[in-house]
Amino acid sequence: MPNTKSAIKAARQNLKRRVANLKTLDGVRKTAKQVRKFAASGDKTEALKALSAAFAALDKAAKKNVIHRNNASRHKSRLTKLVDKTK
Repeated sequence: MPNTKSAIKAARQNLKRRVANLKTLDGVRKTAKQVRKFAASGDKTEALKALSAAFAALDKAAKKNVIHRNNASRHKSRLTKLVDKTK
């Protein structure tokens, strides 16, 4: 347990940041999952719409430093490859 006043405040801030970061990360995962689902079903138009949403979510997460920018870039690349393979 934190002992000092500043440590108590830091612990409070960490909890708030953790909740916000998890929400952002959850959004990234959900959008990526939708892209994969539409790509697997062969629906390219829906997959492209979902890909756009996934790009936005990944860019926001990278901007907020929830994930590293190279991590976001790698995910965007892999999702794009997946959508391009769909007929």
